[in-house]
Amino acid sequence: MNPLTRALAIGALALAVMTTSALAATETPYHAPRTAFGDPDLQGLWTNASITTLERPPWATKAVLTPDEAVKAEAMYRGWLADNDKTASAPTTDKDDPGGYNSFWLDPGTKFGMVRGEIRTSWIVDPPTGHIPYSAEGGRDAMMTGMRQFRDFSGPEVRSLGERCIVGYGSTGGPPMLNVLYNNNYQIVQSPGYVVIVVEMNHDARIIRLGGTHPADNVRPWMGDSVGHWEGDTLVVETTNLNPGQRFTADIRHRIYLAPNSKVTERFTRVSERDILYEFKIEEPHAYTQTWRGEIPMHATKGPMYEYACHEGNYSLPGILAGARAEEKSAAMAAAGGSKSK
Repeated sequence: MNPLTRALAIGALALAVMTTSALAATETPYHAPRTAFGDPDLQGLWTNASITTLERPPWATKAVLTPDEAVKAEAMYRGWLADNDKTASAPTTDKDDPGGYNSFWLDPGTKFGMVRGEIRTSWIVDPPTGHIPYSAEGGRDAMMTGMRQFRDFSGPEVRSLGERCIVGYGSTGGPPMLNVLYNNNYQIVQSPGYVVIVVEMNHDARIIRLGGTHPADNVRPWMGDSVGHWEGDTLVVETTNLNPGQRFTADIRHRIYLAPNSKVTERFTRVSERDILYEFKIEEPHAYTQTWRGEIPMHATKGPMYEYACHEGNYSLPGILAGARAEEKSAAMAAAGGSKSK
């Protein structure tokens, strides 16, 4: 082999080795850092704010958008916010009508969520329709019953939990933990044997103990009973004993009936320094026709996370109930007046 040929061969071999090393480096899976006590470290402030919602919206005909389609859909969303601002700030002839929220009060996110390199139109990935697979009797009927709370003003107990400042609305605290119109921030704190997720909305705190068993069936705390374990870098959380009071919850963009006997399995995997892949699976054979699953990205965000003091200046619930009593009184007086005229 002459010197030139030998030099070319050595150069080609070196290039091949460098290329192979580079590919191997890009394919190396991310490993989460460890806490002082050796567990994968999920700690920090995270957000799941996104335009993407739990179920696929009516305008979306497929599960994944192209980048161009996402840009157009995001522009459509901004247009919706602008139209809402006009309606919310429009003058009204009713001096007692305070109007509605405008976008100043909202923080839903500006982009569709990207999971596994795909721009998703819904968090639900199974079934492929992107919708909760309610059974006709066990699930769909329960959902219709739950919707009645928005038309029932007979007393505080029938109003939604979010309105009563008990837990956050829209299943923001979970399980499953879903994005809503604002306050989509979560702080994860770990200690030996426990993982705690503090939810900005309503300042809920999910306490997940590592190992152990669930309590008796009659013990049903808010957000259920959560037991976790580690599978490699992934925190796997099984939640049962769900509180029946949380079986129906709603946000403006989604509503969900979670059967009290459901088993919710969640997986938290830190896939990069700034990203967690959150997966959930819900099993209950009576309310749903199949097990259903979803995937949501959580991104690191700057702090601090401020307190959500729900009851401070919260006049909505007494105002709603007082208004209902006034309407009932007015209707009773009108009925009495009509009977006298007869």
